[in-house]
Amino acid sequence: MSRARRVLVVGIDGVRLDTLHRVPTPHLDAVADAGFLAPVTVGEGTPTMSGPCWATAVTGVRVTKHAVWSNDFSGHRLGVFPDFATRLARQDGRRTYVAAAWEPLVTVADGGPMFRRPTRLTHHAPAADTPAAWEEADASTVRDAVAVLTHEDPEASFVYLGAPDETAHHLGCRDAYEASVEAADCRLGDLLAALRSRPSYDDESWTVLVVTDHGHRDEGGHGGDSRAERTAWLACASPDITAGARPARPVRHEDVAAQVYAALDRTPDSHWTLDGREVATVPRGVLLDMDGTLVDTEPLWLEASRAVASAHGHQLTEEEGAAVLGRTCADTAVGLVRLCPEPTTVAGLETELADTFLAAVEAGVELRPGARALLDRLEREGLPAALVSASPRRVVDSVLRTLGGEVFRTTVADGESDRPKPSPDPYLKAAARLGLPPQACLAVEDSPTGVAAAEAAGCRVLAVPSAAPIAPAPGRRVRTDLTALLREWGPEGPA
Repeated sequence: MSRARRVLVVGIDGVRLDTLHRVPTPHLDAVADAGFLAPVTVGEGTPTMSGPCWATAVTGVRVTKHAVWSNDFSGHRLGVFPDFATRLARQDGRRTYVAAAWEPLVTVADGGPMFRRPTRLTHHAPAADTPAAWEEADASTVRDAVAVLTHEDPEASFVYLGAPDETAHHLGCRDAYEASVEAADCRLGDLLAALRSRPSYDDESWTVLVVTDHGHRDEGGHGGDSRAERTAWLACASPDITAGARPARPVRHEDVAAQVYAALDRTPDSHWTLDGREVATVPRGVLLDMDGTLVDTEPLWLEASRAVASAHGHQLTEEEGAAVLGRTCADTAVGLVRLCPEPTTVAGLETELADTFLAAVEAGVELRPGARALLDRLEREGLPAALVSASPRRVVDSVLRTLGGEVFRTTVADGESDRPKPSPDPYLKAAARLGLPPQACLAVEDSPTGVAAAEAAGCRVLAVPSAAPIAPAPGRRVRTDLTALLREWGPEGPA
């Protein structure tokens, strides 16, 4: 059963990026380590104020469209360009939740609310405009949010924490401000713990985004064009993003809403005219299957299996043929022994399969679409890559003469791990040889057997089906060919 997709966005107002490098924020660090943390530059022409920046983040459109130009929202166009919680609730009937203490976000104060019609709402206004009152308001907001996230089932949620921004306004970006950032991180930890405590958590696939709207001057305050004011950031952990990945392009505030829709597998309607896009990321390492993924050898392997089976008195059915794809010679030989009426042995069939397949490969193989361009890019950018194949070593070495083995830092062939695919062992071994955790690697596969192996190892998967269909799932993207991955990565940049 596919896991249910869920999204939590935590907006922490006014946290400088350089502050995160000084202050212990273990819960934010955990989100970043599981995905990425990237700087966000406030868009050109957008005032470095909370209203415009948050509106851009939650609507997915720039200030010229949503028309929130200040912290007074009067004259906005949020009815035309609604926030993601409202859009998902009204157009898709999804359960959404918003919790915030700043009044214009959720009430009619100052031309609000920004969040027009989420399914559920929590609001705790601060008792006074003081840092202490804002800390208490944030604490109350998180207490309610923890209860909702633990016991109810919102599909997309936004929780706002405002104390760091107010503390900077009153006291500057000094000790009290850094303490407030630490407190916000603790509250983020409470929210993450609430997700993990959900009775249905193991059957769910959570994307977590943590984002700030703007920075601050050293003395406190914003609204100008200094780098400290215009630098924000976004952290994102998702089952579709490898650990420690880097964004393939600069991240923008308008990408936040787009990332929410992508996490829910919701394709935005073109009439929404979103300015944001899902953030494509480049993994720390790539683990590539060979047969059917890089080279078009699956038909050769299928034909070799059919020929060997026929030689021993059995004609493979279509279903039996599909079952050999992605399998090793040894596994296939075990299956053929049961099917073939003529007396034979597993060892004998395994040798026949390997010899027949190797002869076909040595006669010439064609690369799959995009394979050469992908390998060339991996080599130019120095991105660690491994080849993980179910074929015997002599077949792998033959194909490497066509591919060029220099791009791979290591290769794993059949028999070089304790168990073959679909067990995780080949992928675990390849990742270990690259010095990377499997969660930091993108596995590229073409068969259900290979996908099962990579996912069991903990890798994120890009599936490019060759002969058997593969369905998308959290942590598994499906594309028609390898050129799609190159398009997602965009123009080449520094490794």
